[in-house]
Amino acid sequence: MFESLLLHPYFSLFLIIALGFVLGRIKIKGLSLDVSAVIFIALLFGHFGVIIPKEIGNIGLVLFIFTIGIQAGPGFFDSFKSKGKTLILITALITGSACITGLIFKYAFGIDTPSIVGLIAGALTSTPGLAVAIDSTQSSSASIAYGIAYPFGVIGVILFIKLLPKVLRINIAAEVKALDAKRKNQYPPLHTATFRIENQNICEKNLAQLRIRTMTGAVISRIKHKDEITVPSALTVLHQGDQIKAVGTEKSLEQVGILVGTRLESDLPLVGTQELQSLLLTNKNIINKTIAHLNFQGTFGCTVTRVRRSGIDLSPEPDLVLKFGDKLMVAGEKEGLEALAQFIGNDEKRLSDTDFFPIATGIVLGVLVGKISISFSDSFTFSPGLTGGILIVALILSAIGKTGPVLWSMSASSNQLLRQLGLLLFLSEVGTSAGVNLVSTFQQSGLMLFGIGLAITIIPMIIAVIFGYYIFKINILDMLGTIAGGMTSTPGLAAADSMTDSSAPSVAYATVYPIAMVFLILFIQIIAGFLV
Repeated sequence: MFESLLLHPYFSLFLIIALGFVLGRIKIKGLSLDVSAVIFIALLFGHFGVIIPKEIGNIGLVLFIFTIGIQAGPGFFDSFKSKGKTLILITALITGSACITGLIFKYAFGIDTPSIVGLIAGALTSTPGLAVAIDSTQSSSASIAYGIAYPFGVIGVILFIKLLPKVLRINIAAEVKALDAKRKNQYPPLHTATFRIENQNICEKNLAQLRIRTMTGAVISRIKHKDEITVPSALTVLHQGDQIKAVGTEKSLEQVGILVGTRLESDLPLVGTQELQSLLLTNKNIINKTIAHLNFQGTFGCTVTRVRRSGIDLSPEPDLVLKFGDKLMVAGEKEGLEALAQFIGNDEKRLSDTDFFPIATGIVLGVLVGKISISFSDSFTFSPGLTGGILIVALILSAIGKTGPVLWSMSASSNQLLRQLGLLLFLSEVGTSAGVNLVSTFQQSGLMLFGIGLAITIIPMIIAVIFGYYIFKINILDMLGTIAGGMTSTPGLAAADSMTDSSAPSVAYATVYPIAMVFLILFIQIIAGFLV
Protein backbone atom coordinates (compact mmCIF):
# COMPACT_ATOMS: atom_id res chain seq x y z
CA MET A 1 0.00 0.00 0.00
CA PHE A 2 2.75 2.41 0.96
CA GLU A 3 4.57 1.77 -2.31
CA SER A 4 1.41 2.56 -4.26
CA LEU A 5 1.01 5.82 -2.33
CA LEU A 6 4.54 6.84 -3.32
CA LEU A 7 3.44 6.65 -6.94
CA HIS A 8 1.15 9.64 -6.29
CA PRO A 9 3.29 12.78 -6.69
CA TYR A 10 1.27 14.86 -4.24
CA PHE A 11 1.73 12.24 -1.47
CA SER A 12 5.45 11.88 -2.15
CA LEU A 13 5.88 15.66 -2.39
CA PHE A 14 4.47 16.44 1.04
CA LEU A 15 6.10 13.38 2.62
CA ILE A 16 9.48 14.62 1.36
CA ILE A 17 8.75 18.11 2.72
CA ALA A 18 7.63 16.76 6.12
CA LEU A 19 10.66 14.49 6.50
CA GLY A 20 12.91 17.30 5.27
CA PHE A 21 11.70 19.58 8.06
CA VAL A 22 12.29 16.82 10.62
CA LEU A 23 15.86 16.34 9.35
CA GLY A 24 16.40 20.09 9.07
CA ARG A 25 15.69 20.66 12.75
CA ILE A 26 18.41 18.26 13.88
CA LYS A 27 21.42 20.23 15.13
CA ILE A 28 24.97 18.92 15.24
CA LYS A 29 27.36 21.26 17.09
CA GLY A 30 24.93 24.12 16.51
CA LEU A 31 24.67 23.47 12.77
CA SER A 32 21.42 22.46 11.09
CA LEU A 33 20.34 22.15 7.46
CA ASP A 34 16.97 23.90 7.99
CA VAL A 35 14.85 23.92 4.84
CA SER A 36 17.82 22.76 2.75
CA ALA A 37 17.39 19.29 4.26
CA VAL A 38 14.43 18.77 1.92
CA ILE A 39 16.78 18.23 -1.02
CA PHE A 40 18.66 15.44 0.79
CA ILE A 41 15.42 13.59 1.53
CA ALA A 42 14.42 14.16 -2.11
CA LEU A 43 17.73 12.67 -3.32
CA LEU A 44 17.05 9.55 -1.27
CA PHE A 45 13.49 9.24 -2.61
CA GLY A 46 14.76 9.82 -6.15
CA HIS A 47 17.29 7.02 -5.77
CA PHE A 48 14.43 4.62 -5.00
CA GLY A 49 12.48 5.71 -8.06
CA VAL A 50 10.16 8.41 -6.66
CA ILE A 51 9.75 11.26 -9.14
CA ILE A 52 8.19 14.68 -8.61
CA PRO A 53 6.98 16.08 -11.97
CA LYS A 54 9.16 18.74 -13.56
CA GLU A 55 6.17 21.10 -13.82
CA ILE A 56 5.85 21.20 -10.03
CA GLY A 57 9.52 22.10 -9.74
CA ASN A 58 9.14 24.87 -12.34
CA ILE A 59 6.13 26.33 -10.52
CA GLY A 60 8.17 26.33 -7.32
CA LEU A 61 11.14 27.89 -9.10
CA VAL A 62 9.17 30.79 -10.57
CA LEU A 63 7.47 31.53 -7.23
CA PHE A 64 10.77 31.44 -5.35
CA ILE A 65 12.72 33.57 -7.83
CA PHE A 66 9.88 36.08 -8.29
CA THR A 67 9.46 36.66 -4.54
CA ILE A 68 13.24 36.94 -4.12
CA GLY A 69 13.30 39.60 -6.87
CA ILE A 70 10.39 41.49 -5.29
CA GLN A 71 12.12 41.43 -1.92
CA ALA A 72 15.55 42.39 -3.27
CA GLY A 73 14.43 44.99 -5.84
CA PRO A 74 14.32 48.12 -3.64
CA GLY A 75 17.88 47.51 -2.43
CA PHE A 76 19.24 46.02 -5.66
CA PHE A 77 20.08 49.23 -7.51
CA ASP A 78 21.60 50.89 -4.41
CA SER A 79 23.68 47.75 -3.87
CA PHE A 80 24.78 47.72 -7.51
CA LYS A 81 25.89 51.37 -7.29
CA SER A 82 27.81 50.92 -4.04
CA LYS A 83 29.19 47.39 -4.42
CA GLY A 84 28.62 46.57 -8.09
CA LYS A 85 32.23 46.61 -9.28
CA THR A 86 33.42 44.40 -6.42
CA LEU A 87 30.58 41.90 -6.78
CA ILE A 88 31.06 41.72 -10.57
CA LEU A 89 34.77 41.02 -10.03
CA ILE A 90 34.00 38.23 -7.54
CA THR A 91 31.46 36.80 -9.99
CA ALA A 92 34.06 36.81 -12.79
CA LEU A 93 36.50 35.06 -10.44
CA ILE A 94 33.94 32.35 -9.61
CA THR A 95 32.92 31.55 -13.18
CA GLY A 96 36.44 32.09 -14.57
CA SER A 97 38.11 29.86 -11.95
CA ALA A 98 35.48 27.15 -12.56
CA CYS A 99 36.36 27.12 -16.25
CA ILE A 100 40.12 27.25 -15.63
CA THR A 101 39.83 24.36 -13.13
CA GLY A 102 37.97 22.36 -15.76
CA LEU A 103 40.62 23.09 -18.39
CA ILE A 104 43.43 22.04 -16.04
CA PHE A 105 41.77 18.66 -15.46
CA LYS A 106 41.00 18.34 -19.18
CA TYR A 107 44.67 18.43 -20.10
CA ALA A 108 45.83 16.56 -16.98
CA PHE A 109 43.55 13.55 -17.61
CA GLY A 110 42.92 13.85 -21.36
CA ILE A 111 39.18 14.43 -21.02
CA ASP A 112 37.25 15.41 -24.14
CA THR A 113 35.90 18.96 -24.50
CA PRO A 114 32.16 18.08 -24.47
CA SER A 115 32.58 16.30 -21.14
CA ILE A 116 34.50 19.22 -19.63
CA VAL A 117 31.94 21.89 -20.60
CA GLY A 118 29.20 19.54 -19.34
CA LEU A 119 31.03 19.17 -16.03
CA ILE A 120 31.42 22.95 -15.73
CA ALA A 121 27.71 23.52 -16.38
CA GLY A 122 26.74 20.75 -13.94
CA ALA A 123 29.14 21.89 -11.22
CA LEU A 124 27.56 25.34 -11.39
CA THR A 125 24.03 23.83 -11.79
CA SER A 126 23.44 25.97 -14.86
CA THR A 127 20.74 24.71 -17.22
CA PRO A 128 21.43 27.55 -19.71
CA GLY A 129 25.08 26.54 -19.53
CA LEU A 130 24.15 22.95 -20.38
CA ALA A 131 22.01 24.11 -23.31
CA VAL A 132 24.96 26.09 -24.67
CA ALA A 133 27.34 23.17 -24.06
CA ILE A 134 25.10 20.77 -26.00
CA ASP A 135 24.49 23.26 -28.79
CA SER A 136 28.20 24.12 -29.11
CA THR A 137 29.53 20.56 -29.04
CA GLN A 138 26.61 18.59 -30.55
CA SER A 139 27.62 15.73 -28.24
CA SER A 140 25.68 13.65 -25.71
CA SER A 141 28.83 13.54 -23.57
CA ALA A 142 28.01 17.03 -22.31
CA SER A 143 24.66 15.81 -20.92
CA ILE A 144 26.22 12.76 -19.25
CA ALA A 145 28.96 14.87 -17.63
CA TYR A 146 26.37 17.43 -16.54
CA GLY A 147 24.38 14.66 -14.84
CA ILE A 148 27.49 13.45 -13.00
CA ALA A 149 28.50 16.89 -11.71
CA TYR A 150 25.02 18.25 -11.02
CA PRO A 151 24.15 16.41 -7.76
CA PHE A 152 27.25 17.66 -5.93
CA GLY A 153 26.83 21.03 -7.64
CA VAL A 154 23.56 21.28 -5.71
CA ILE A 155 24.67 19.65 -2.47
CA GLY A 156 28.18 21.14 -2.41
CA VAL A 157 27.04 24.77 -2.55
CA ILE A 158 24.45 24.15 0.19
CA LEU A 159 27.02 22.53 2.49
CA PHE A 160 29.67 25.16 1.73
CA ILE A 161 27.30 28.03 2.53
CA LYS A 162 26.04 26.31 5.68
CA LEU A 163 29.56 25.53 6.95
CA LEU A 164 31.30 28.77 5.94
CA PRO A 165 30.25 30.87 8.98
CA LYS A 166 31.35 28.04 11.29
CA VAL A 167 34.70 27.66 9.53
CA LEU A 168 35.30 31.41 9.67
CA ARG A 169 33.96 31.50 13.26
CA ILE A 170 31.42 34.16 12.42
CA ASN A 171 28.21 34.70 14.37
CA ILE A 172 25.53 35.36 11.75
CA ALA A 173 23.16 36.98 14.27
CA ALA A 174 25.91 39.40 15.33
CA GLU A 175 26.66 40.22 11.69
CA VAL A 176 22.98 40.99 11.08
CA LYS A 177 22.94 43.34 14.08
CA ALA A 178 26.11 45.06 12.85
CA LEU A 179 24.64 45.45 9.37
CA ASP A 180 21.41 46.88 10.79
CA ALA A 181 23.39 49.28 12.96
CA LYS A 182 25.41 50.42 9.94
CA ARG A 183 22.19 50.89 7.98
CA LYS A 184 20.61 52.89 10.79
CA ASN A 185 23.70 55.10 11.01
CA GLN A 186 22.84 56.24 7.50
CA TYR A 187 19.53 57.45 8.97
CA PRO A 188 20.35 59.15 12.31
CA PRO A 189 17.65 58.78 15.00
CA LEU A 190 15.09 61.56 15.34
CA HIS A 191 14.67 63.54 18.57
CA THR A 192 12.45 66.35 19.82
CA ALA A 193 13.42 69.62 21.47
CA THR A 194 11.73 72.85 22.61
CA PHE A 195 13.15 76.30 21.76
CA ARG A 196 12.34 79.90 22.73
CA ILE A 197 12.15 82.42 19.89
CA GLU A 198 14.83 85.05 20.57
CA ASN A 199 16.25 85.91 17.16
CA GLN A 200 14.78 89.28 16.15
CA ASN A 201 15.39 88.55 12.48
CA ILE A 202 12.78 85.78 12.38
CA CYS A 203 10.11 87.44 14.50
CA GLU A 204 6.82 88.49 12.84
CA LYS A 205 7.47 86.16 9.92
CA ASN A 206 5.49 83.04 9.06
CA LEU A 207 6.92 79.53 8.67
CA ALA A 208 6.55 79.60 4.88
CA GLN A 209 8.79 82.69 4.73
CA LEU A 210 11.34 81.26 7.16
CA ARG A 211 11.62 77.84 5.49
CA ILE A 212 12.90 76.28 8.72
CA ARG A 213 12.47 72.72 7.44
CA THR A 214 14.52 73.45 4.32
CA MET A 215 17.24 75.29 6.23
CA THR A 216 17.62 72.88 9.15
CA GLY A 217 15.96 69.60 8.17
CA ALA A 218 13.75 69.73 11.29
CA VAL A 219 9.95 69.85 11.44
CA ILE A 220 8.06 72.29 13.70
CA SER A 221 5.29 70.20 15.28
CA ARG A 222 3.88 72.63 17.88
CA ILE A 223 3.98 76.31 18.76
CA LYS A 224 3.15 78.02 22.06
CA HIS A 225 2.05 81.64 21.73
CA LYS A 226 1.28 83.24 25.08
CA ASP A 227 -0.66 80.42 26.81
CA GLU A 228 -2.03 78.72 23.69
CA ILE A 229 -0.42 75.61 22.17
CA THR A 230 -1.30 74.90 18.55
CA VAL A 231 -0.25 72.72 15.63
CA PRO A 232 1.30 75.21 13.18
CA SER A 233 0.51 75.78 9.53
CA ALA A 234 2.66 77.37 6.84
CA LEU A 235 1.06 80.76 7.64
CA THR A 236 1.70 80.61 11.41
CA VAL A 237 3.64 83.72 12.49
CA LEU A 238 6.46 83.52 15.04
CA HIS A 239 6.65 86.16 17.77
CA GLN A 240 9.34 87.13 20.26
CA GLY A 241 9.16 84.79 23.28
CA ASP A 242 7.10 82.09 21.53
CA GLN A 243 8.10 78.48 22.14
CA ILE A 244 8.35 75.88 19.40
CA LYS A 245 8.74 72.10 19.46
CA ALA A 246 10.94 70.68 16.69
CA VAL A 247 11.51 67.10 15.50
CA GLY A 248 14.70 66.11 13.72
CA THR A 249 18.18 64.64 14.02
CA GLU A 250 20.45 66.02 16.71
CA LYS A 251 22.37 67.93 14.05
CA SER A 252 19.23 69.50 12.60
CA LEU A 253 18.03 70.48 16.11
CA GLU A 254 21.36 72.22 16.69
CA GLN A 255 20.72 74.19 13.50
CA VAL A 256 17.27 75.15 14.77
CA GLY A 257 18.84 76.45 18.00
CA ILE A 258 21.31 78.58 16.03
CA LEU A 259 18.45 79.97 13.94
CA VAL A 260 15.79 80.70 16.57
CA GLY A 261 17.23 80.92 20.08
CA THR A 262 17.64 79.04 23.36
CA ARG A 263 16.96 75.32 23.72
CA LEU A 264 14.71 74.58 26.70
CA GLU A 265 14.30 71.52 28.91
CA SER A 266 10.50 71.82 28.96
CA ASP A 267 8.05 70.11 26.60
CA LEU A 268 4.98 71.37 24.74
CA PRO A 269 2.20 68.83 25.36
CA LEU A 270 -0.82 68.43 23.12
CA VAL A 271 -3.95 70.07 24.48
CA GLY A 272 -7.68 69.94 23.85
CA THR A 273 -8.53 68.12 20.65
CA GLN A 274 -4.93 67.96 19.46
CA GLU A 275 -3.51 64.44 19.05
CA LEU A 276 -0.43 62.60 17.86
CA GLN A 277 -1.26 59.49 15.85
CA SER A 278 0.58 56.81 13.91
CA LEU A 279 -1.15 56.29 10.56
CA LEU A 280 -0.48 53.52 8.04
CA LEU A 281 -0.17 54.37 4.36
CA THR A 282 -2.27 51.79 2.47
CA ASN A 283 -3.97 53.96 -0.17
CA LYS A 284 -2.42 52.82 -3.46
CA ASN A 285 -3.37 56.09 -5.18
CA ILE A 286 -0.89 58.20 -3.22
CA ILE A 287 2.10 55.82 -3.27
CA ASN A 288 5.28 57.23 -4.89
CA LYS A 289 4.12 60.81 -4.23
CA THR A 290 6.16 63.24 -2.13
CA ILE A 291 5.10 64.78 1.17
CA ALA A 292 5.25 68.24 -0.45
CA HIS A 293 2.94 67.10 -3.28
CA LEU A 294 0.35 65.68 -0.86
CA ASN A 295 0.37 68.86 1.29
CA PHE A 296 -1.08 67.31 4.47
CA GLN A 297 -0.64 70.60 6.32
CA GLY A 298 -2.61 72.70 3.87
CA THR A 299 -5.36 70.12 3.29
CA PHE A 300 -5.85 68.60 6.74
CA GLY A 301 -4.03 70.97 9.08
CA CYS A 302 -1.75 68.08 10.12
CA THR A 303 2.04 67.95 10.39
CA VAL A 304 4.04 64.79 9.64
CA THR A 305 6.78 64.61 12.27
CA ARG A 306 8.44 61.37 11.17
CA VAL A 307 8.06 58.46 8.75
CA ARG A 308 8.87 54.92 9.86
CA ARG A 309 9.91 52.51 7.11
CA SER A 310 11.42 49.03 7.56
CA GLY A 311 12.17 49.74 11.21
CA ILE A 312 13.91 53.06 10.53
CA ASP A 313 12.65 56.57 11.32
CA LEU A 314 13.03 58.94 8.37
CA SER A 315 12.90 62.70 8.54
CA PRO A 316 9.78 63.92 6.66
CA GLU A 317 11.59 65.99 4.06
CA PRO A 318 9.28 67.66 1.49
CA ASP A 319 10.81 65.54 -1.30
CA LEU A 320 10.52 62.23 0.60
CA VAL A 321 8.65 59.74 -1.60
CA LEU A 322 6.08 57.74 0.38
CA LYS A 323 5.85 53.96 -0.01
CA PHE A 324 3.14 51.41 0.67
CA GLY A 325 3.18 50.41 4.35
CA ASP A 326 4.94 53.56 5.62
CA LYS A 327 3.93 54.57 9.15
CA LEU A 328 3.42 58.32 9.45
CA MET A 329 3.60 59.99 12.86
CA VAL A 330 1.23 62.92 12.50
CA ALA A 331 0.23 65.79 14.84
CA GLY A 332 -3.00 67.72 14.38
CA GLU A 333 -6.56 68.34 15.47
CA LYS A 334 -8.71 65.25 15.97
CA GLU A 335 -11.02 66.01 13.03
CA GLY A 336 -8.11 66.66 10.68
CA LEU A 337 -6.39 63.43 11.74
CA GLU A 338 -9.57 61.42 11.13
CA ALA A 339 -9.86 62.87 7.62
CA LEU A 340 -6.16 62.26 6.94
CA ALA A 341 -6.42 58.65 8.18
CA GLN A 342 -9.25 58.05 5.73
CA PHE A 343 -7.27 59.70 2.94
CA ILE A 344 -4.06 57.64 3.35
CA GLY A 345 -5.88 54.38 4.09
CA ASN A 346 -4.69 53.39 7.56
CA ASP A 347 -5.93 49.85 6.93
CA GLU A 348 -3.78 47.10 8.47
CA LYS A 349 -5.87 44.39 6.81
CA ARG A 350 -5.05 45.76 3.37
CA LEU A 351 -1.37 45.67 4.25
CA SER A 352 -1.58 41.94 5.00
CA ASP A 353 -3.79 41.07 2.00
CA THR A 354 -2.13 39.41 -0.99
CA ASP A 355 -3.13 40.60 -4.45
CA PHE A 356 -2.36 37.79 -6.89
CA PHE A 357 -2.89 39.87 -10.02
CA PRO A 358 0.54 41.59 -9.90
CA ILE A 359 2.17 38.28 -8.93
CA ALA A 360 0.66 36.44 -11.90
CA THR A 361 1.28 39.36 -14.27
CA GLY A 362 4.87 39.74 -13.13
CA ILE A 363 5.59 36.04 -13.63
CA VAL A 364 4.01 36.09 -17.10
CA LEU A 365 6.18 39.06 -18.05
CA GLY A 366 9.22 37.28 -16.61
CA VAL A 367 8.58 34.13 -18.65
CA LEU A 368 8.23 36.25 -21.81
CA VAL A 369 11.47 38.14 -21.08
CA GLY A 370 13.18 34.79 -20.47
CA LYS A 371 12.27 33.74 -24.02
CA ILE A 372 14.06 36.72 -25.57
CA SER A 373 17.15 35.65 -27.50
CA ILE A 374 19.86 38.20 -28.28
CA SER A 375 22.41 37.34 -30.98
CA PHE A 376 25.77 39.07 -30.66
CA SER A 377 27.28 37.06 -33.50
CA ASP A 378 26.76 33.81 -35.35
CA SER A 379 28.54 31.96 -32.56
CA PHE A 380 27.19 33.78 -29.46
CA THR A 381 23.51 34.01 -28.58
CA PHE A 382 22.25 34.93 -25.12
CA SER A 383 18.85 34.28 -23.57
CA PRO A 384 18.04 35.04 -19.92
CA GLY A 385 16.04 31.82 -19.58
CA LEU A 386 13.22 31.16 -17.13
CA THR A 387 15.12 32.04 -13.97
CA GLY A 388 16.91 35.08 -15.39
CA GLY A 389 13.81 36.52 -17.06
CA ILE A 390 11.65 36.30 -13.93
CA LEU A 391 14.41 37.67 -11.70
CA ILE A 392 15.06 40.65 -13.98
CA VAL A 393 11.36 41.52 -14.26
CA ALA A 394 10.77 41.15 -10.50
CA LEU A 395 13.73 43.42 -9.70
CA ILE A 396 12.52 46.11 -12.09
CA LEU A 397 8.87 45.93 -11.00
CA SER A 398 9.66 46.10 -7.28
CA ALA A 399 11.99 49.06 -7.89
CA ILE A 400 9.20 50.83 -9.80
CA GLY A 401 6.81 50.03 -6.97
CA LYS A 402 3.57 51.01 -8.65
CA THR A 403 2.15 51.25 -12.16
CA GLY A 404 -1.25 52.94 -12.29
CA PRO A 405 -3.49 51.00 -9.87
CA VAL A 406 -1.14 47.98 -9.79
CA LEU A 407 1.14 47.72 -6.77
CA TRP A 408 4.27 45.63 -7.42
CA SER A 409 5.06 44.97 -3.77
CA MET A 410 4.02 42.35 -1.23
CA SER A 411 3.73 42.29 2.52
CA ALA A 412 6.64 40.59 4.28
CA SER A 413 4.44 37.73 5.51
CA SER A 414 2.96 37.06 2.06
CA ASN A 415 6.39 37.15 0.44
CA GLN A 416 7.82 34.77 3.03
CA LEU A 417 4.96 32.27 2.61
CA LEU A 418 5.11 32.18 -1.20
CA ARG A 419 8.92 32.12 -1.20
CA GLN A 420 9.10 29.12 1.11
CA LEU A 421 6.31 27.28 -0.72
CA GLY A 422 8.08 27.79 -4.04
CA LEU A 423 11.38 26.73 -2.55
CA LEU A 424 9.98 23.49 -1.12
CA LEU A 425 8.39 22.53 -4.45
CA PHE A 426 11.59 23.32 -6.31
CA LEU A 427 13.93 21.45 -3.94
CA SER A 428 11.67 18.38 -3.91
CA GLU A 429 11.66 18.13 -7.71
CA VAL A 430 15.35 18.92 -8.17
CA GLY A 431 16.34 16.39 -5.52
CA THR A 432 14.29 13.50 -6.91
CA SER A 433 15.50 14.24 -10.45
CA ALA A 434 19.14 14.26 -9.37
CA GLY A 435 18.71 11.17 -7.20
CA VAL A 436 17.35 8.92 -9.96
CA ASN A 437 20.68 8.43 -11.75
CA LEU A 438 23.02 9.29 -8.91
CA VAL A 439 24.33 5.75 -8.34
CA SER A 440 24.10 4.56 -11.95
CA THR A 441 26.16 7.49 -13.27
CA PHE A 442 28.93 6.61 -10.82
CA GLN A 443 28.85 3.00 -11.92
CA GLN A 444 28.85 3.84 -15.63
CA SER A 445 31.33 6.73 -15.68
CA GLY A 446 33.46 6.05 -12.64
CA LEU A 447 34.45 8.37 -9.86
CA MET A 448 36.97 10.44 -11.82
CA LEU A 449 34.45 12.71 -13.54
CA PHE A 450 32.56 13.09 -10.26
CA GLY A 451 35.78 14.11 -8.51
CA ILE A 452 36.54 16.67 -11.22
CA GLY A 453 33.00 18.03 -10.94
CA LEU A 454 33.46 18.26 -7.16
CA ALA A 455 36.68 20.25 -7.65
CA ILE A 456 35.00 22.60 -10.14
CA THR A 457 32.28 23.25 -7.54
CA ILE A 458 34.53 23.73 -4.50
CA ILE A 459 37.57 25.61 -5.85
CA PRO A 460 35.67 28.68 -7.18
CA MET A 461 33.89 29.11 -3.85
CA ILE A 462 37.19 28.97 -1.94
CA ILE A 463 38.67 31.56 -4.30
CA ALA A 464 35.59 33.75 -3.84
CA VAL A 465 36.02 33.65 -0.05
CA ILE A 466 39.75 34.43 -0.25
CA PHE A 467 39.25 37.46 -2.47
CA GLY A 468 35.80 38.56 -1.30
CA TYR A 469 36.02 38.12 2.45
CA TYR A 470 39.74 38.52 3.15
CA ILE A 471 40.86 40.99 0.44
CA PHE A 472 37.76 43.05 -0.38
CA LYS A 473 36.32 42.71 3.16
CA ILE A 474 32.81 41.87 1.93
CA ASN A 475 30.28 41.35 4.72
CA ILE A 476 29.59 37.62 5.31
CA LEU A 477 25.89 38.08 4.44
CA ASP A 478 26.79 39.63 1.08
CA MET A 479 29.43 36.93 0.67
CA LEU A 480 26.89 34.11 1.05
CA GLY A 481 24.54 35.68 -1.51
CA THR A 482 27.42 36.37 -3.90
CA ILE A 483 28.61 32.76 -3.74
CA ALA A 484 25.08 31.45 -4.39
CA GLY A 485 24.58 33.91 -7.27
CA GLY A 486 28.04 33.39 -8.74
CA MET A 487 27.49 29.62 -8.68
CA THR A 488 24.00 30.22 -10.21
CA SER A 489 22.68 28.10 -7.33
CA THR A 490 19.09 28.70 -6.29
CA PRO A 491 19.34 25.96 -3.60
CA GLY A 492 22.46 27.76 -2.36
CA LEU A 493 20.44 30.94 -1.97
CA ALA A 494 17.82 28.91 -0.10
CA ALA A 495 20.51 27.76 2.32
CA ALA A 496 21.67 31.35 2.89
CA ASP A 497 18.10 32.59 3.16
CA SER A 498 17.31 30.03 5.88
CA MET A 499 20.23 31.24 8.01
CA THR A 500 19.05 34.82 8.51
CA ASP A 501 16.06 37.13 8.26
CA SER A 502 18.23 39.76 6.57
CA SER A 503 17.61 40.47 2.89
CA ALA A 504 21.34 41.07 2.28
CA PRO A 505 22.06 37.59 0.80
CA SER A 506 19.07 37.89 -1.55
CA VAL A 507 20.14 41.35 -2.72
CA ALA A 508 23.70 40.15 -3.40
CA TYR A 509 22.38 37.05 -5.20
CA ALA A 510 20.08 39.16 -7.36
CA THR A 511 22.97 41.51 -8.16
CA VAL A 512 25.39 38.84 -9.40
CA TYR A 513 23.17 36.04 -10.74
CA PRO A 514 22.44 37.57 -14.19
CA ILE A 515 26.10 38.51 -14.57
CA ALA A 516 27.26 34.99 -13.63
CA MET A 517 24.83 33.48 -16.14
CA VAL A 518 26.20 35.65 -18.97
CA PHE A 519 29.85 35.00 -18.02
CA LEU A 520 29.32 31.24 -17.82
CA ILE A 521 27.54 31.04 -21.19
CA LEU A 522 30.28 33.12 -22.80
CA PHE A 523 33.12 31.06 -21.25
CA ILE A 524 31.51 27.73 -22.22
CA GLN A 525 31.05 28.91 -25.81
CA ILE A 526 34.69 30.03 -25.96
CA ILE A 527 35.96 26.68 -24.62
CA ALA A 528 33.68 24.66 -26.90
CA GLY A 529 34.44 26.83 -29.92
CA PHE A 530 38.23 26.84 -29.64
CA LEU A 531 39.01 23.45 -28.08
CA VAL A 532 36.69 20.97 -29.84
